[in-house]
Amino acid sequence: MSKGNLDHKQVTEAISSLTSGASLCSEEAIFVITDSGEWFYQGGKLPIKFCKLFASILHRIEQEYFLITPVEKLKVSVATQALILVDYDKQADGSFWVKSSINTEHKVESLAHFVVADASVILQLEKGVEARLNRACFYRFIDDFVI
Repeated sequence: MSKGNLDHKQVTEAISSLTSGASLCSEEAIFVITDSGEWFYQGGKLPIKFCKLFASILHRIEQEYFLITPVEKLKVSVATQALILVDYDKQADGSFWVKSSINTEHKVESLAHFVVADASVILQLEKGVEARLNRACFYRFIDDFVI
């Protein structure tokens, strides 16, 4: 590796050091993510472009969700999982690319990251964020990998 390049671990540690000192702005959640994956801010529904932006700073820490920047930390109320996945694509190396209902894309390293429950398939994404396959993806996943 050349001197000017950082590996993934170094980048993750650098970002964590920036966000770890942020103090909680309020004990009350001003952002809400519903069971259907809709995002609300102080009671008003957020446009997809803002959901996507805020998802990039969404973290799950000890079963609680927060939007974290270097200077502030906001509590987020999440009904079940923070993201609803609407598509997945298995890669030749065994990894997956998944796409959420708010147009975020995430790489999942292997099939082992998908947890099959009675009526859902759940996986943990980066920063501890949990996601759930929507109904159509759930049936496709069961057909592709379980049955």
